[in-house]
Amino acid sequence: MPSIKNLEMAAALSAYQHIEIKKSLFSTKAIYTPTQSQAKAIILEYTPSEGERVEHLLEMPLDKMAADIQQKGKPVAGANGNFRLELCLSDDHQFCALQLFRFGDFQYKPVFEPRFYEGKDAEYITQLI
Repeated sequence: MPSIKNLEMAAALSAYQHIEIKKSLFSTKAIYTPTQSQAKAIILEYTPSEGERVEHLLEMPLDKMAADIQQKGKPVAGANGNFRLELCLSDDHQFCALQLFRFGDFQYKPVFEPRFYEGKDAEYITQLI
């Protein structure tokens, strides 16, 4: 499992008002303060076609995104891909931060700025993974 501090969006995550970063000698933990739930980093990679679908889904209103996933299924993550989705998800699924990247010019470039979801909105996002 990747470390929170190794995410590209780590600075934005640590600046978020409901996240507390706890550092110890051997680890860095992100805590979602309203529920005191630990948030863990997840990195998913997608092929060009699946990555385009992820991008399209993330541009939809959350209720329409959930309906699309129910109808067509989740995007399939692969081992290596043109798209990388970084997520930070709390154990209780009440908080989610994410950022999508596309590979180009020998590096991953952000498709959009980090996005933060809480409560019911975060539960919709968990359907993606």
